[in-house]
Amino acid sequence: MFSLRKLSASFGVVVIGVVGIGLTLKKAVEGASAHPGSSAIVGVVVLAVVVAFLRWGPRRRAAGTAFGGPAPVAPGAGAVEYLPEPDAGTEAFDAMAADDFAAMDADAFEDAVARLCERDGCHDVRVVGGANDLGADVVAVAPDGRTVVLQRKRYGETNKVGSQDLQRFGGTCFAVHEADVAAVITTSDFTDPAVEYADRCGILCFDHPALSNWADGTGPAPWE
Repeated sequence: MFSLRKLSASFGVVVIGVVGIGLTLKKAVEGASAHPGSSAIVGVVVLAVVVAFLRWGPRRRAAGTAFGGPAPVAPGAGAVEYLPEPDAGTEAFDAMAADDFAAMDADAFEDAVARLCERDGCHDVRVVGGANDLGADVVAVAPDGRTVVLQRKRYGETNKVGSQDLQRFGGTCFAVHEADVAAVITTSDFTDPAVEYADRCGILCFDHPALSNWADGTGPAPWE
């Protein structure tokens, strides 16, 4: 983050260093003129001062990072939203039932599903839900190397996932996200037309009981 105070302090240090080197060079030239025999010694001293000043800057930045300062950010960092650090709402997700997921907000539920994937051996787990997610909320690589694409539906128990939801997901999960395993996970249930469409397209439907069993370890993960 930009800080005017830090910028001013850094500029001041640089100015002081430049002035110090200038004075040193001036004294060195004057001394060399008065005592030609000492020119080599003066030159070594001046060179040591310059090298020390040039090396001080990188060491200061490295020390700042080591003691809690901001680390350099690689170009393009943040373009992909990787799994965030757990918070109090998702630390104990491995012991949750589907009722606990239903009580979460949409973002917390998304993160919890991603953590279930990570817990059960997936890697490269990404939370990609949002306005332009094209139907995918969580993308991961299963332990056997297959690409897993999940969409979560945090619905109340009386609001079932319909066939239109499945059709929208079916139009992107394979063609756009290149899923090997595609699943819709809900805290509710699916309508019969939705289940029929999913069966025809090879999409897995994880309803309230299936999510609960996956969470507590008594049932399979979507890719199993």
